[in-house]
Amino acid sequence: MTDIIIVGAGPAGLTAAIYALRAGRSVLLLEAKSYGGQIVNTPDIENYPGLKHVSGFEYATTLYEQATGFGAELKNETVLSVEDKGDTKEVKTDGGTYSARAVIIATGAKNRHMGIDREEELTGKGISYCATCDGAFFRGKDVAVCGGGNTALSDALFLSNYCRTVYLIHRRDEFRGGAAEAEKVKAKENVKFVLNSTVEELLGDKTLSAVRVKDKISGETKEIEVSGLFVAIGQEPDNEAFRSVADLDEKGYILSPESCETRTRGVFIAGDCRQKNVRQLTTAVADGAVAALAACSSLE
Repeated sequence: MTDIIIVGAGPAGLTAAIYALRAGRSVLLLEAKSYGGQIVNTPDIENYPGLKHVSGFEYATTLYEQATGFGAELKNETVLSVEDKGDTKEVKTDGGTYSARAVIIATGAKNRHMGIDREEELTGKGISYCATCDGAFFRGKDVAVCGGGNTALSDALFLSNYCRTVYLIHRRDEFRGGAAEAEKVKAKENVKFVLNSTVEELLGDKTLSAVRVKDKISGETKEIEVSGLFVAIGQEPDNEAFRSVADLDEKGYILSPESCETRTRGVFIAGDCRQKNVRQLTTAVADGAVAALAACSSLE
């Protein structure tokens, strides 16, 4: 029997582990992939209070080492369900079944796909959802980034250091990302903007060779020859496994007040998988602290 099981080892989950362990509780972290979550793909974090510059991987590694240093146990298993057994919660994974007195769900969100033909077929063959992971493979080549938020701007800026030309395709005429980041991208001579446009078709035989984009205003289409397309159009949660213990909104995010409680006593929520207006590193770690303290209080 573990005091608290935390599902997800991203910034929210690791922060929750640190707070719970410092409160004297035993903690088991269950993570389907590797620790750190989406932040590990960020080349440079410069908006986290107290840290002028740090890579996402460095930050996540430090957070992981801090949590395990306090005694957190991490198992790489995919959680299939969480069941309320009254005073205990049963967590089933692809590797076993675990019991805890409280559960914190901190699964974050996954990359949203464009939803067009051949996207799955060409993933890994020109289509990527992580510029920092795959950008170096396209050194000296022409690529495109699809999106207009902070991630898309950051990806375009990162790729401009490796690639010959970076086409930034966005369905609006203004970016949703921060003004400072947008100005940095605009200053790059090898970044070309394709605004008010959407990706309509993926071209190429076995690998991506071009994209066909449509101008939303004129209705005209054109082909842009690229070797790679980096999709950065936002994220979506993966909370179906928790529907029995938590309420989900129409987009799949878990409903919860700022206390990070769910409708089930002893089950809490933290980070990007929670319905909220702002999803940033700072809000994720804040949720982790709130959820952990709430979970600890529920055990008293």
